[in-house]
Amino acid sequence: MTAVGVGSGRAARGSVTEGAARAGLTARGVIYLLVGALALQIAFGEGGGQQADRQGALEEISEKPLGSVLLWALGIGVVGMALWRLSEAVFGAAGPDGRKWTKRLASAARFVFYTFVAYSVLTFAAGSGGGSGGGGGSSDEQSKDVTARALELPAGQWLVGAAGVGVIVAGVWIAVRALMRSYHKHLRLGEMSRRTRRAVDVTGVGGGLARGLVFAAAGVFAVRAAIDYEPDKAKGLDDTLRSFADTPAGPALLACVAAGLVLFGLFSFAMARWRRV
Repeated sequence: MTAVGVGSGRAARGSVTEGAARAGLTARGVIYLLVGALALQIAFGEGGGQQADRQGALEEISEKPLGSVLLWALGIGVVGMALWRLSEAVFGAAGPDGRKWTKRLASAARFVFYTFVAYSVLTFAAGSGGGSGGGGGSSDEQSKDVTARALELPAGQWLVGAAGVGVIVAGVWIAVRALMRSYHKHLRLGEMSRRTRRAVDVTGVGGGLARGLVFAAAGVFAVRAAIDYEPDKAKGLDDTLRSFADTPAGPALLACVAAGLVLFGLFSFAMARWRRV
């Protein structure tokens, strides 16, 4: 193959990857925006029986006009996110250190995660066409089921405990990177006005802190489930969010965390617009 052919092939792959990445980041933004909005409703006593998790977000979309179309679009967007992460794992990510094995391993893990998310969204869309029959149940039910099965394995308590510690570490890592504004290295900052950059920092720092706190709290519940050998103590996203209202700070803390998740949704939109891919 000639140099021109190789170059055109790389350009085509880059264009497809960029489109997949931006679609995926947009889809992630929609999910976090809706989850945060549902959590805000719960904090103010207006949530009713709604779940503040991915399932709840999908049900919220399904009730809108053209809900089925929106669900399929969201699922395709998450597929794009998974393919982008797979591309990073195989070919390396953008940036000078994008080909490091640690970066590729992290991208591979994200690929697995977003593949699961895409499957759940598309299952919901295909199984219900916008109803409540798809999606595989709430995050709380899934968390308890997975924990119960894991505890039955040899050294199950150690496995669940280690997974919980890993989630706690991930939450702290997410929060610290947000505070350090590590996302700057991925953004085309030169294309932003000063006001836009400030707005992105508000969403990036606030959203990252809230997301990290939720991860860390979910990890703590997993560790407790392992220590007490009680899978019901593991919590999904909805129960984890609701637990913030049970602290001395009450619903005010839940409202702050929920607002942070809304900010992370907006930050995802900013990443879709200005991220280097």
